[in-house]
Amino acid sequence: MNRHASRTLWGLALLLLGLTGLASTQGAMQLPLKSLWQAGDEALRQIWLTVRLPRVLLALLVGAALALSGCVMQGLFRNPLGDPGLLGISGGASLTVACWLVLPITVSPLVALYAPMLAAFIGSLAVMMVIYLLSKAGAGETGLSRLLLVGIAINALCGAGVGLLSWISNDAQLRQLSQWGMGSLGQIEWSTLSVAASLILPASLVVWRVASALNLLQLGDEEAHYLGVNVPRLQRLLLVCSALLVATAVAVSGIISFVGLVVPHLMRIWLGPDHRALVPGALLAGAMLLLVADTVARTVVAPAEMPVGLLTSMLGAPWFLWLIFRQSKAVP
Repeated sequence: MNRHASRTLWGLALLLLGLTGLASTQGAMQLPLKSLWQAGDEALRQIWLTVRLPRVLLALLVGAALALSGCVMQGLFRNPLGDPGLLGISGGASLTVACWLVLPITVSPLVALYAPMLAAFIGSLAVMMVIYLLSKAGAGETGLSRLLLVGIAINALCGAGVGLLSWISNDAQLRQLSQWGMGSLGQIEWSTLSVAASLILPASLVVWRVASALNLLQLGDEEAHYLGVNVPRLQRLLLVCSALLVATAVAVSGIISFVGLVVPHLMRIWLGPDHRALVPGALLAGAMLLLVADTVARTVVAPAEMPVGLLTSMLGAPWFLWLIFRQSKAVP
């Protein structure tokens, strides 16, 4: 890792730390950190500890997970348009989570705590396997077009499935599905946060450890094999980690689009293609982007709250259009 990348990463880490402290004080109710530790402010401390702090930490976790998943997919498919939402992976996770929310499935309390993540993991991994097999079958612009078309078809099918489940759901389930489909970090508790952290943090650590091997994979499967990389094993490992990151993020926050597309691409422009810097850079920048977006979403229309998924879509869609035009101009 070069000196520029190292300095950038330290700068991002310090900026993220400052923004985290600031975001924990902002919202419909201002909670200055100084007043939280003064005598007689026990009610404010409880609000900060049980409502504001878990939400801020969840924004960090989900943003990091989505950005890191996009970084892995772009590196694995060797394509800057790789994104869990565009390719239907988030759609697959959303369908299986909707099944869990609506269908009468009875499990033990311990299993129920992990059940949304498990359901989302099954859906996202199934879609990712389809995408991966198709990416191996096609190459170049034709392969990219095929992936995008398959992603559109998968999103349409999963959207139809979620719509059907919404139709047969009761009022409480319908409201839960609606909020979850637009992306929100509001329904969070420490127990859910701990479950999400127990899945996202190990998966992120594994991706970080294989960043050097992911660099070799950019040379092509055959070249990476000759350089000592067990290519099939590495690809399976990255698929599982990426699916786990997407699944956990979708299960706890709903559909939050474009974080996995915008952040890794920006970090690649800024830090270069070295995944030893790109992986932690995407992780830090993704956490920062969603933290800022969620802070804006819960303050700009206070005391109401805008779904953070709508905000990231408004920011990410123009970027995606620019990226599409940039890619088309680059093709002779």
